[in-house]
Amino acid sequence: MDLGIKNKVALVAASSRGLGKAIALQLSREGSKVVICSRGKERLFKTRDEIASETGGEIKAFVADVTDKTQVHNMIEQVLSKLGTIEILVCNAGGPPAGMADDFALDDYRNALELNLLSTASLCYEVIPLMKKKRWGRIINMTSVSAKQPIHTLILSNTSRAGVLGFSKSLSEQLAPYGITVNSVCPGYTKTERIKELARSFKKSGKGTVKDFYRNIEKTIPMGRMGTPEEIAQAVAFLASEQSSYITGVALQIDGGYVKGLF
Repeated sequence: MDLGIKNKVALVAASSRGLGKAIALQLSREGSKVVICSRGKERLFKTRDEIASETGGEIKAFVADVTDKTQVHNMIEQVLSKLGTIEILVCNAGGPPAGMADDFALDDYRNALELNLLSTASLCYEVIPLMKKKRWGRIINMTSVSAKQPIHTLILSNTSRAGVLGFSKSLSEQLAPYGITVNSVCPGYTKTERIKELARSFKKSGKGTVKDFYRNIEKTIPMGRMGTPEEIAQAVAFLASEQSSYITGVALQIDGGYVKGLF
């Protein structure tokens, strides 16, 4: 299927590894001009070269911390100077630390909100005026199934990522008249570095081994396995496409059936 996004300019945040990298790679495969960013320069440029080598596409890389609005603004200015616009925006960031309520203080919640919710808002506010001018745009905000079905040991993520759903839904209503869609993607347990971090946290807490962690997760997933970054990336690419033009305001979980609720 031709997704109709060849030569569209796509910015994928926090994309030097994990889901962000997989999404950037998939969009490049579809012919988009892809911009990636992260805080770490060495890994970022390595990822840029890997994607360019595999797809032959145009890939730009900028060092930026998405929790710093000044860095976000400066990055957008650089993208515009080189590519002229941004038509697809994938808001992505890492997850806050695992833990229970007693493990954290108020500042930890502030940091989680900066990481997940406010970084999303910052990126959107920078890019929305560009999309309004073109009367076309795709915004995909990466969150987690924990925003729909809270995970016991992820209270910071449960809190901050749920806010992304509310922001995205409100934004979708306000931007629909401009031909801009806004959707959230809620990945379930996926084989990324983040899962490895949670497994180490599980072991450190004394609850069991790393193997126990993975077995416990797989028991909760009807498909009996964790997802792959490529499976998430393919769904994101579709939401970025011309074919998804009547899909907006959706919070799509990609989780192998993990979430038990109807909505």
